[in-house]
Amino acid sequence: MAKKVIVIGSGFAGLSAASHLAQKGYKVTILEKNSIPGGRARKFEQDGFMFDMGPSWYWMPDVFEQYFAQFGKKPSDYYELVRLDPSYEVIFGKGNSMEVPAKMEELEAMFEHYERGSSQKLRQFLKEAQYKYEVGMNEFVHKPSHSIMEFADTRILMSLFRLQMFTSISKHIRKLFKHEQLIQLLEFPVLFLGATPENTPALYSMMNYADMALGTWYPMGGMHKIVEGMVSVAEELGVEIKLNEEVQQIYVPNGHATKVITQNGEYEADIVVGGADYHHVEQQLLQPEHRMYNEKYWDKRTMAPSSLLFYLGIDKKIEGLHHHNLFFDADFKKHAVEIYDQPQWPSDPLFYVCAPSVTDPSVAPEGKENLFVLIPLAPNLEDTDEKRETYFNIVMDRLEDLTGQEIRKHIVYKRAFAHRDFEKDYHAYKGNAYGLANTLFQTAFLKPKLRSKKVSNLYYTGQLTTPGPGVPPSLISGSVVANEIFKAVKP
Repeated sequence: MAKKVIVIGSGFAGLSAASHLAQKGYKVTILEKNSIPGGRARKFEQDGFMFDMGPSWYWMPDVFEQYFAQFGKKPSDYYELVRLDPSYEVIFGKGNSMEVPAKMEELEAMFEHYERGSSQKLRQFLKEAQYKYEVGMNEFVHKPSHSIMEFADTRILMSLFRLQMFTSISKHIRKLFKHEQLIQLLEFPVLFLGATPENTPALYSMMNYADMALGTWYPMGGMHKIVEGMVSVAEELGVEIKLNEEVQQIYVPNGHATKVITQNGEYEADIVVGGADYHHVEQQLLQPEHRMYNEKYWDKRTMAPSSLLFYLGIDKKIEGLHHHNLFFDADFKKHAVEIYDQPQWPSDPLFYVCAPSVTDPSVAPEGKENLFVLIPLAPNLEDTDEKRETYFNIVMDRLEDLTGQEIRKHIVYKRAFAHRDFEKDYHAYKGNAYGLANTLFQTAFLKPKLRSKKVSNLYYTGQLTTPGPGVPPSLISGSVVANEIFKAVKP
C-alpha cells in the first residue's frame, strides 16, 4: 500500500506539494477549509464580474513553465498568457505619471528622459540582477534550508558578496540613481517581500530583473486559471481534494502523527504536510509538547504586510487606467514607516488599482469595469467597518481626482476584505496577507523549518517557510518539501 499523505490547505504550495508527492507514488489527499481551492488565490463571481481575491501580478513566467513541465504539461495547456505593455503605470500626482514599457530599449529611453546617463546604469543594474536571479532561483530557493551548512560550499560562499546579501537594496539603488521617481520605481517590487527597501538585502534586485527583463504577464480568464491548471494536474495524478474540510487537530501519539481530524471526520496519515498558515497549524492543531516554536517566537517574527482590499464592479469603463496602476502620489517613506516601523493605520496611504477588464473582457459585463483596490497595511491592526469605509473614501477621493472622473456613484458591486477576513478565511497570523517578511534575519535557514523536530512525519510548506512569500516561491516550496519527504520516507 502506498504511504498516505494528508496535505492541509490547497493554496499554491499545498497543490504543488500534493502533485509532486502523487507523482512520486504517494496516495495524497488535500483537506481544504474553504469551498473552493486556491487559498489566497481564490476567486468569486458576482453579477457578471469575476474577481481574483488575491495575487494579481504574474511575474517569473519561467517558474510556471518549469512547474508544469515537471508533469509533462505547459501553462498554455490551461491558460493563454499575454504580456502587458505597458507593464504598469506609476502615478506620482495629477499629470505626473510613468508608464513602464515592456520593451527594453523603450525602458532605457524612459530612464534617460528622467536622468541623463541612467540608461547605462540600468543596464549594469539589471545585469547584476540577472546574475542574482539565476543563482538565487537555481541555487538558493531549491534548498530545504535545514542548516547553514547547505550554504557552505565555496562557490556559494564566494557568491554571497556578489549577491549583495549584506547590503540593503535601497543603498544599492541609490548608489546608481539619483532621480527620486526612478528610485521609487526600482524599490517598489521588494514591497512584495514584506520589508522596507532599507531592510531588504540587495540580493532581491533579482525582483527588478523579473519585472523589467522577464516582464509582467496575465493569464486570460484571471489568476485563478493557474489554480485551475494546478488542480487539473493534481487530480490527473490521483490527488483527492476535499473541500469544506477544516482541520481541527493533528493527532500525535508518541511523536508521530497518525491522523488528521476535521469537523467532518478523521483521515489516517503516514505523513502530514501543513500547507495552511504555519503558525495556525503549529499553535492550534498540535498539542504544546509537539510545537517547535512558542508564541513568543512567533510574536518576534517580522510579518509581511496585511492589506485592505476592495472588489468593485463599475457600471461604466474608467478612462486612463491600465491593467496595473500604482498610486504613489503620497509620501512613500512615511507609509512604509507606518507599516513596518511604527505600525498604525496610515495617515496618507499609497494604494494600487488592478483593472483586469482593461485586458480581459471576460471578467466584467460588456461596457463595465472590474476593479481590485489594495491598500498595504501593517499586520495586527484593529480592523473595523468604520476604518474600512474611512479608507475607502480616502482612496476614492484621490482616484476620482487623479483620473478626473466620477467613479463612486457608478459602483454597482462592492466588497471589502482585510485583517479579520485574512484571519477567518486563511487563519493568517496577525491578519497578514503575504506571509513572513524576507528580511536578512528571516532568509534561508533562518526561517521556520520545513520539517518538524517534534513530530517525526510532519512537514510544512508555503510562505511562512522556505523559500518565502510570493506565488513562484510557493510553487517551489511545494517541490522542495516533496523532495525532503521522498528522501526520508519512500512511498
